[in-house]
Amino acid sequence: MKVVVIGGTGLIGSKVVARLGEHGHEAVAAAPGTGVDTLTGDGLAEVLRGASVVVDVSNSPSFKDEDVMDFFRTSTTNLLEAETEAGVAHHVALSVVGTERLLESGYFRAKQVQEDLIRASDVPWSIVHATQFFEFAKGLADGMTDGDTVRLPDAKIQPMVSDDVAAAVGRAAVGDPVGGVVETGGPEVFRLEEFIRMGLAAQNDARKVVTDPQARYWGAELREDTLLPGPDAHLAGTRFADWLARQK
Repeated sequence: MKVVVIGGTGLIGSKVVARLGEHGHEAVAAAPGTGVDTLTGDGLAEVLRGASVVVDVSNSPSFKDEDVMDFFRTSTTNLLEAETEAGVAHHVALSVVGTERLLESGYFRAKQVQEDLIRASDVPWSIVHATQFFEFAKGLADGMTDGDTVRLPDAKIQPMVSDDVAAAVGRAAVGDPVGGVVETGGPEVFRLEEFIRMGLAAQNDARKVVTDPQARYWGAELREDTLLPGPDAHLAGTRFADWLARQK
């Protein structure tokens, strides 16, 4: 089966391509560096020829509100139109647990638009909602740093490693379209402060980490459970402390 992975040279995409290839599928990495640009449409028709499944794990190169909205709206529209022309049987997109609860954030408003476009299309679809990645603990801290202090909302998080995210996307790609959302998360629930403190300590980062009731998450106010998956989520097995130990 030919599976085209949009964003296939990135962190998740490269892992999805490798996993699908190991299971005997023709997995094709599609990205600007391979001659496929979903913003302009360049290379889409050619790469989708003969494809049964398209997996979209791409992300905006800029996180300014207007840029990220333009990226997901334009890219998703072009991609779905090209898939319809090519007769693609299944569109799989990676999104974020809690997207619909985070619409104060420009980034998550754009992700919601992406999801709405997928739902309204004629291409059979599945959306994978994943929790925050272990690898992004430092980036999350950087975005919430004030001086030498990281100020975090009082909320919980259930992070997972990128390998397990790729596995969840791969399972969706080889399965039937569900016409809905499949959630996945890590095996452990942390307070945001605990997760970030552990991640920074492993990198000998001396920033102070505190819970601040006024802090926001990429512009959005959080409830305690905003970032947590529901009870039917598929939970991966990799624990954060074990993953951190392997990074040394």
